This record gives sequence, structure tokens and C-alpha cells, in this order.
Amino acid sequence: MKATVTWAGEELFLAQSESGHSLVLDANGGKTAPSPLENVLLSLGSCSSVDVVSILQKARQKITDCRVEIDATRVDSVPRLFSDIHLHFVITGTDIAAKHVERAVSLSADKYCSVALMLNKTVKITHDFEIVEA
Repeated sequence: MKATVTWAGEELFLAQSESGHSLVLDANGGKTAPSPLENVLLSLGSCSSVDVVSILQKARQKITDCRVEIDATRVDSVPRLFSDIHLHFVITGTDIAAKHVERAVSLSADKYCSVALMLNKTVKITHDFEIVEA
């Protein structure tokens, strides 16, 4: 896997993936685009959500929506790394079994989500969930 990041002026950077997709990152506190660290959180949430949805679908759960709310804490010293990240999954559907959601969230965190597994080496990542009846 390869990628290219090109300075676009001021504190903006254009990131391009090997597959041809692009996104703009803003190192100036995310004023005009996500900051690099915001993008890490977005990547974590996306990676985890892909797993959770896939696992729940394979378990034949009737989900209509999956949202993950992410809350991160950074240390006060430089570099301002993440110390803690909490993922709160909100699963909407009909007759969703909590045991299936708990299993899906745990499997994502402990086995499948590459982003979580990389971050987990230095960041305390926790998660929980709620089920909303459609």
C-alpha cells in the first residue's frame, strides 16, 4: 500500500491514496479540513464500524443504522498524543440482540480493526454500545 501527501500551501496538505482517492488535511487545528489527528479518529471509527456492520449482518441482525460517537483525550505535553479513546456504538434496527452487538464490537476491537490494533499499543481504547429500536 502506498500514498502521497503534497503540501498545498499554508498548513493544507493533499493526501492521495494508491487507489486514487484524495482528501485534504489541515494542520492548522482543522479550520478548513480535518486535522491529521482528527483523521486518525475518523479512520478508527470507520474501520470499527465496517467490522461491526459486517459481523452483525452475518449474524442476521436486522440493522438499519450504525453510528459510532468517538471521544478522545490527548496528553498535555508535546507531542500531544492520544491517551484515551472511547467509542460509543449506536446500533439501530429491529429485534437486535445485545449479545450479537457486544460480540461484534469486541471482535472489531480485539481482532479485526487494524487501526484499533495499531493504536491499542499506546492508547487506552474503550468501547460500549446502545441499541435503538427502529
